[in-house]
Formats: sequence, structure tokens, C-alpha cells
Amino acid sequence: MPHSTNREMILGIVVGTAGISLLLLWYHKVRKPRTAMSLPKFLSLGNSLDLMTLQDEMPSGQGATAIFQGRQLQILEKLNELLTHIEELKEEIRVLKEAIPKLEEYIQGELGGKVTVHKISPQHRARKRRLATVQSSATSNSSEEAESEGGYVTANTDTEEQSFPVPKEFNTHVEELNLDALIQRADNLRVNESRKVESFELLCDHKEKFRDEIEFIWRFARAYGDMYELSTNTQEKKHYANIGKTLGEKAIMRAPKNGYCHLWYAVLCGYVSEFEGLQNKINYGYRFKEHLDKAIEFLPEEPFLYYLKGRYCYAVSKLSWIERKMAATLFGNIPSSTVQEALQNFLKVEELQPGFSKSNYMFMAKCYADLNQIDSAMKFCNLAVLLPCITKEDKDAQKEVKKISTSLKR
Repeated sequence: MPHSTNREMILGIVVGTAGISLLLLWYHKVRKPRTAMSLPKFLSLGNSLDLMTLQDEMPSGQGATAIFQGRQLQILEKLNELLTHIEELKEEIRVLKEAIPKLEEYIQGELGGKVTVHKISPQHRARKRRLATVQSSATSNSSEEAESEGGYVTANTDTEEQSFPVPKEFNTHVEELNLDALIQRADNLRVNESRKVESFELLCDHKEKFRDEIEFIWRFARAYGDMYELSTNTQEKKHYANIGKTLGEKAIMRAPKNGYCHLWYAVLCGYVSEFEGLQNKINYGYRFKEHLDKAIEFLPEEPFLYYLKGRYCYAVSKLSWIERKMAATLFGNIPSSTVQEALQNFLKVEELQPGFSKSNYMFMAKCYADLNQIDSAMKFCNLAVLLPCITKEDKDAQKEVKKISTSLKR
């Protein structure tokens, strides 16, 4: 279902519900002032929402408004949950469609005594060198194991550990490094998109030794963010986002004036919000902005921070009426920004590091297009095309640039 259709449906339901509620309230006050009235069952959205009863002692207009806002919030939350479940169901159906053609081949291989090697997920690859040490726990009846000591949390499920067989012995030898050497190697590996998993593994191998070192902690949180980006499985992404956020919280508590701690905590809050309901999404949005501003305060020359702030400002400038109303109902104030403010942040990125990324050029083109500055929009579309496609974000930006260019030429 397209997002525009979802929003129209939500808006229609909210407006209709508010209208019916006002009509019933008027009838109660004018025609039957001494009789308690319950809202009809068809407003319960399939018995998901509790029925709300208006008593004779109903407060004045301000109280009624609060009740209506509460009811609207409940409806929006339930609709958001419904849409989320629909998207998850679509994803599960897509995965099943992809897996079914491979099932026959796998069964035939097993029956014929052959061992077929299948592509495994980034999460399994990231743990393969350490799997030998936890083999007994992987075959137990427990579906989850968690370790929270020192702020580190891990979760291993049956489907994650009991993947298809890997036909070689695991290398359990871990090279001992001091902190400076570890940081340098992890940072160097991460520069190459294809070696981010290796960087993550390296940090995992040394987490017990350096778990209390702040330079290690925020890099470990960042690595979980990298794994979130690399994974294509919803449960894995949620797993990485939650653990990374936990590490980020630990980092900012221990080093509240370290800009990188605030940066990666903000990023991981954004990742976690993807799996939350509408209310928590808004809450995480405020948290993201708060820590992003702190990171900029401590790292004023870091271009990535202005890129993130530009994206935040652009997203806020495009909020729908319902989303703004939700923010006002929950927090008493509405996040505000403009396309012009977003553009200033993207321009700051270009000033600090020309050619920073394909995505930055793409958003600059979007801003100029929204401001009806067609020549400037085309200029940055052309600059975006010149940059290579390396990451998934680059590939997504490339597709968006083509759409923008096509719309500008009409």
C-alpha cells in the first residue's frame, strides 16, 4: 500500500471519528443531559481499542478535547501497528517465495548424502569464528541466550545458530592487540565496504579485554550500526540496532563530552525507531536531534554530522498534518524545520568535504527542486551521477537521482 494512500486512509478515519464523537457529545448534552452514554462498538476498530464512556460529570471543553486527543492517539497507534504488521507480512511472503525454489535442491542434496553450502547471513558470518566455543549452547533447547554484564547484550536464536553446515573448521585463534593497534586496524578495515564485517569481528574478539575503554565502546556501537546496514533480515537488523543502542548509552554515560559517542548513539536511536510504534518513533526523533546537536557542539568540523542534520531537517519539513498533530499531542510542541534549513546543512557538508557522498548531492538536488531552482537541482544531479556506487546507500541515491532528473526535464 503506498504511503500516500496510508496517510489518506488514516486522515479519513481520524476526521470521521472526531466528527462522530462530536455529534454524539452534542446529542448527550442537548437531548439527554442526565443519561450516561457509551460510544458505539464500531468505533472500537475490531475491539482493539477500549470503549470510552462519557459521564454526566464530564469536564468542560478542555477535558473533552483531551479525551478526543487520547482517542485519536489510540486510533493512530493501532493503525500504525496494523500497517507495520502488513509490511512485515509482505516481507515474510517475499522471503518464502525466494526460499521455496531452493528447498527442493537442498532436500535432494541431503537425501543424496551431499552437503550443500548456502549463502548465510551477515550475522552468522560475523560469529563464525567464535561459534566453536559456544557449540554446546547452540544445540540446547533454549532459543535465546543473553549476556548483559557490563552493558553488552547478545541474543542467539535457533535459526541463527542452526544454519546450513559450513564445510570447514573454524579458526578460533585470536591475535592479541593493544588498544591503539586494534583501533587502527578496525578503522582501516571499515574504510572498505566489503570488510566492515571483518572489522566487526575484530572488535567482537577483543570486547572482553577493552570493554571499559571509551574509544573501543563507541567504535563497537558504530560496528553494530554497520551490521544493521549490511543485514537484509528484519530480525537481525533489530538485533544489531538494539545492542548498538545499548553500547551507545554506555558510551555517552561514561564520556558525555565525546562527540563520537553522541553521534553513534543518535544514529542507533534512528535505527531502533524503525521497529517502534508511532509514539516511540517521535520520541526517538527528539532524542536523535538532541544528541546530534551535542555531537556538532563537540565536533564542529565533522561533515557527516551536518549530513545527518540536513536529512533530519528535510524529513521534518515534509511531516504531514497528522504527524505534526501527533507530536503536539504527545510532547506539547511540534518539531519544525524548512527545506532551506536542510539545504544549508547539506551545503555545509560540501564546504567541509567536497564530494562527500552521492546521497548528499541527491538531497541537495531535492532541496533545490523543492525551492524551484531547477538549474541548481540539475547541477547536483549531474554531480551525483559522477560519483561511484559503492554502498547500498549509494545505489539507492542513484535511483532517486534518476527520478529527480526525469521530473525536472518534464
